[in-house]
Amino acid sequence: MTLNEFKDSLEQFPVIATVHASELSKALKSPAEILVHMKADLLTIKEDIEAVHGAGKYILVHIDLADGIASDKTGIQFLANLGVDGIISTRGKLIRQAKDMGLITVQRFFALDSQGIESIEEMLSVCSPDFIEIIPGVIGKVISRFASRGIPVIAGGLIESKAEITEALSSGASAVSTGKEDLWYV
Repeated sequence: MTLNEFKDSLEQFPVIATVHASELSKALKSPAEILVHMKADLLTIKEDIEAVHGAGKYILVHIDLADGIASDKTGIQFLANLGVDGIISTRGKLIRQAKDMGLITVQRFFALDSQGIESIEEMLSVCSPDFIEIIPGVIGKVISRFASRGIPVIAGGLIESKAEITEALSSGASAVSTGKEDLWYV
């Protein structure tokens, strides 16, 4: 999958299903084309990737939260060899390594206060993820600020209604990630 194919998929359906293993089968039945595996497991990730691809969808793994898969270059290479489409991480070094391997990269940031916002600015000056995910995703002002930089923004965290999806998208987010199953159908 290319970055352009990924972006095209988000344009068609901008809601990303954020799931744990127990929710994967529900997400496969949803119209969401992109899934984020929040708690991948070394023992089942190969089958999970195959199931997602078999359903014609894309899968990203939150490598910082993966069980039994190291949050390092070898862990990224392992996932790449299994066919994962991309990774999510809060760590710039992992984002750079994954980009070097040709994976889609999403860097997750927590925008909880003004110091957190400054930290995002600093990190973006040294790292170039394909997307950034700003948490919580219900902060339109923060989304607008970073969407204007030219890096597509994924709004995530605390998204609990269609109105919040609409607000995030109208603030400049390219997509919204949510674990709320009923919103995967919006």
